[in-house]
Amino acid sequence: MRTATLGPAQRAESLAAMAERELDVLVVGAGVVGAGTALDAVTRGLSTGLVEARDWASGTSSRSSKLIHGGLRYLEMLDFALVREALKERGLLLERLAPHLVKPVPFLYPLQHKGWERLYAGSGVALYDAMSMARGHGRGLPMHRHLSRSHALRVAPALKKDALVGALQYYDAQMDDARFVATLVRTAAAYGARVANRARVTSFIREGERVVGARVQDVEAGGEYDIRAKQIVNATGVWTDDTQSMVGERGQFHVRASKGIHLVVPKDRIHSTSGLILRTEKSVLFVIPWGRHWIIGTTDTDWDLDKAHPAASSADIDYLLEHVNSVLSVPLTRDDVEGVYAGLRPLLAGESDATSKLSREHTVAHPVPGLVVVAGGKYTTYRVMAKDAVDEAVHGLDLRVADSVTEETPLLGAEGYQALWNARARIAERTGLHVVRVEHLLNRYGSLAEEVLELVAEDPSLGRPLQAADDYLRAEVVYAASHEGARHLDDVLTRRTRISIETFDRGTRSAREAAELMAPVLGWDKDQVEREVQHYEKRVEAERESQRQPDDLTADAARLGAPDIAPK
Repeated sequence: MRTATLGPAQRAESLAAMAERELDVLVVGAGVVGAGTALDAVTRGLSTGLVEARDWASGTSSRSSKLIHGGLRYLEMLDFALVREALKERGLLLERLAPHLVKPVPFLYPLQHKGWERLYAGSGVALYDAMSMARGHGRGLPMHRHLSRSHALRVAPALKKDALVGALQYYDAQMDDARFVATLVRTAAAYGARVANRARVTSFIREGERVVGARVQDVEAGGEYDIRAKQIVNATGVWTDDTQSMVGERGQFHVRASKGIHLVVPKDRIHSTSGLILRTEKSVLFVIPWGRHWIIGTTDTDWDLDKAHPAASSADIDYLLEHVNSVLSVPLTRDDVEGVYAGLRPLLAGESDATSKLSREHTVAHPVPGLVVVAGGKYTTYRVMAKDAVDEAVHGLDLRVADSVTEETPLLGAEGYQALWNARARIAERTGLHVVRVEHLLNRYGSLAEEVLELVAEDPSLGRPLQAADDYLRAEVVYAASHEGARHLDDVLTRRTRISIETFDRGTRSAREAAELMAPVLGWDKDQVEREVQHYEKRVEAERESQRQPDDLTADAARLGAPDIAPK
C-alpha cells in the first residue's frame, strides 16, 4: 500500500477537503484513541476526518510510561476482564500490528519477605503468563522465572543486598508512545482519512437536537472551516468534559485527570540488565529501560490545573527519587536527572476520592444525536476503545457498515520490517551508516526507514547525527517536517524525537540546528527560525522553573510562563 506524506501541502488539502463534503465520521482529538478511531472508521470504508488542536499525541499519549502491558496490578484488584483484554492487545501489537514499534521488556520484582510473598506474587505472575498464552498471543514473550537473591543481584547489581530476599522476573512490552500515535495517524491517512493537526474545534454545529458538524479554527494559517459529518466522535481524553460542554448538555459521565510524572536518567546511573517494578504505599513504581536511559515513574495524584501543560513539582521529583533510592545501593540525585515529564491519565470519575482507585476501563456514550463520546481506558487497549466508538457511531449512520478490521491491519512500517531487520548489515554497507544507526531507524520507522534513507541518499549531510543529540540523524528532523506532520520545533524535539527528555540541556543545544533543518520544508525565514528557537528555550526554562517549585499550584504558574506555540 502507499504511504501517506503529512507535509504542509497535505495538511492544507485535508482541511479544504473536509470542509468541502460531508464526512461519515469526524474524530476530534488525535491522541492514541482518536488516531485509532480514525483508522478503525476509514478501514471500514467510511469517509473519515481527524482534527487535533495541537500536535499528534501532544497530551496524555506522549507522556505515558511507554508500556504496552496487561496491567499486572489489576489482577490483584480481581479485574480479570481488563487484564485479559489488555494481554490480547499486547500480543497483537507485538506479533502482528506493530512489531517494529512494540518490543519486549523484562522486569524484576524484588521480594522482601520469605515464603508467603514468593507464593503470592508468583501465583499472580503465573496467572498473568497463563492468561496471555490462553489468548494465543503470548508466544512473543518469555515466561516468568523465580530468582534467588544472588541471581537477582547478578541481573541487577544496582540493588541493595538487603532490599530483597529473592525476585521474580517477567516480561511486558514497551514503545515510544508519541511515535506510535504518529504512525497510527499516517496509517489512517494512507487508507484515505483526512487528517490535520493544529486545527482546533471551537464549537459544534447543531440542527435542532442533532450535532451535524464542527467549526474548526486553523491555528497555523488562520481562518475557520465548517466541517460537517454524520457522526462526530469526541476522543479528547482529559479534555472530554470541556469538549462535551460545547453542546450545552450534561455529560453522561465525567473524566478526572490524574497526574503522573516520570524522570529520565542515563543508563549508567543504574547498573541492571532488567527493568524493575517496586511496590509503593500508593501504587507501583517502574524503572524502565529506554535506549541509553532509564525512565522512572510514576506518581498518581489528582490534577485540576492547566491540562495542556501539567507541571512536575519539586515534591513530585523528590517522591520518585526517595522511592527508587530505597532499593538502590548508589542513590540517585537531582544531578542525575536528564529529563522530567508529566502527563494526565483520563480516569472515569467514580465514588472514590483517590485517583489511583478510579476505573481504567473505558466508556462509550451517545449523549446527543450525532455525537459519540469515548473516554477512560488505558493506552494498551486503544484499539478496542476505537472499535467500540466506531460501533456506536455506526448506529447513527443510515448505512450498512463492515465490522472492524483493525485486528488484521498492520500499521505502516510493519510490512517488510522483519526482512529489512534481517538485512540490516547489508543496508548499513549500502548506505555507509553504522549498523547500529540502521537498527535505530528500523525500530523507529520499520520499513518506512527506507524513506528516511532516501533523504540521506539525496543529501549525504543528512546522514550525520545532530551535533548535541547524536542518537538522532539530521534526516529524522527533515522527515518529521516533510512526512510526519511536525509544524514546530517543539513537535520535533519533544515528540518526533525525545531529545527534550534525553539530554541534560533538554534539547536547547539542538534547537537551532533542528530549526534550520525544518526551515526549507516549512517555508520559514530567518525570523521564524529565531522565533522557534526562542520559544523552545522559553518552554524549557519554564519547565525547569516549575520543577523547582514546592507544589502543584506554584509549579503550574511557573510552567504557564511560556507561550503555548511559537508566534508568527
